[in-house]
Amino acid sequence: MKDNKDTLSGFWFVISNAFPPIGFFLYFRHRKTHPNKAKRALTSAMIGVPIAILGGYIMNTFILN
Repeated sequence: MKDNKDTLSGFWFVISNAFPPIGFFLYFRHRKTHPNKAKRALTSAMIGVPIAILGGYIMNTFILN
């Protein structure tokens, strides 16, 4: 029987990608009870960090100058 509670919803995936600290929090919260959910939250947060850095660079260099 497949455990349907061990998947991260699309909403939380997007939120953890846009705000990486939330993704890291979700990882530490679910890492023991729901490992697949925790892995997806961590992956999303790790992808969100370079996107945030790149977005900040573009905003500061080209748009706000």
